[in-house]
Amino acid sequence: MDAGSDETPPTAAPGYAERLKTIESARWRRLIDVQAPYRWNIRRLKLGRTLDVGCGLGRNLAHLRGNGVGVDHNADSIAIARERGLEAYTVDEFAASTAAVPEAYDSLLFAHVMEHMDRESDIALVTAYLPYLRAEGQVCFITPQERGYRSDATHVQFVDFAGLEEIAHAAGLAVERRFSFPLPRVAGRAYTYNEFVAVARRR
Repeated sequence: MDAGSDETPPTAAPGYAERLKTIESARWRRLIDVQAPYRWNIRRLKLGRTLDVGCGLGRNLAHLRGNGVGVDHNADSIAIARERGLEAYTVDEFAASTAAVPEAYDSLLFAHVMEHMDRESDIALVTAYLPYLRAEGQVCFITPQERGYRSDATHVQFVDFAGLEEIAHAAGLAVERRFSFPLPRVAGRAYTYNEFVAVARRR
């Protein structure tokens, strides 16, 4: 979700939202509640009212029972999120909305966002949204591990725990918790859906 580039990134193209929707609606995903552990994980983090930056189709907003607002640079993704009854805006819409209130959110969530941009853009994005976080709020980062990183051609850089620490530090944050989910770290080399999770606060 690169707000500062003149080029249209692949994740902003209309086809990207359709790709996400197709993946999400796969028959086997409808038969098995594959999101159950990830839904549980998001809820146990107790994020409170959340600004979900790079919200995509709104999956995590739904996991949070709508207790938050989504923002994404893909207008088609935002349209789908709204169809699902979620509050979501494009970047420009959010900036002009009543949802863009300084210190109005308990948490910022960047789930599967950092790997889509270069490091400088990551830091700029986090810094741009920090004013919307309350003073004692938290910033949650989620990125894919090795197998998940290789599964998507729109990924730009691999962001592991060290990378998340670097982004957090550059944005004036300190990582308080970090863990591999849903399986131990070693599984990330073979299991597509293993994730790095890091939670940070202002230093």
